[in-house]
Amino acid sequence: MDERNYKAEEVVAVVDRDRYVEKFRNVATFEACCRQCPNYGKRWGCPPFDHDTLQDLLPYDKVMIIGVKLTPHDARMPLEQVYDLMRPELERLNRRLLELERERQGFALGFVGKCERCGDAPCARIDGKPCRHADVVRPSLEAYGFNVSETARQLLGIDMVWSKGKNVPRYLTLVCALFFNE
Repeated sequence: MDERNYKAEEVVAVVDRDRYVEKFRNVATFEACCRQCPNYGKRWGCPPFDHDTLQDLLPYDKVMIIGVKLTPHDARMPLEQVYDLMRPELERLNRRLLELERERQGFALGFVGKCERCGDAPCARIDGKPCRHADVVRPSLEAYGFNVSETARQLLGIDMVWSKGKNVPRYLTLVCALFFNE
């Protein structure tokens, strides 16, 4: 019997890198959003970066977008429990993403938010030190200037929804990507 307190539906789309970058990337807009976050400049997965992030993507010609629509069984789940709800899928997707990155010799972009490896501990970036877990931690699509909401809607057919109060929304959407060569 499945012990999860949610239903997970995965959707995958593969598109040309140039099309994806042209249509869904706007670094100025999304870096401005990132500046509003208290993690801006304080975590290695967050901007600002010390290089043009587009250069990380140019060696690849395809992008695999992986999305998961996560529907909690309890429609009244308190918003404070959202991370606990998402954690199993985040861990599963991170493992899968890193596996795909190795297999396809690609470049992965993961998830925004709290670092899975460091948890509540301060990021080494604050002390000017390299990431303690660079082998497994990846920046998010948002950090690289991508519009995740439009990516989910147009490429995966999932409209993102947001909480309107004290409870989690009717579903959550996780989106990550692998840049690779065919």
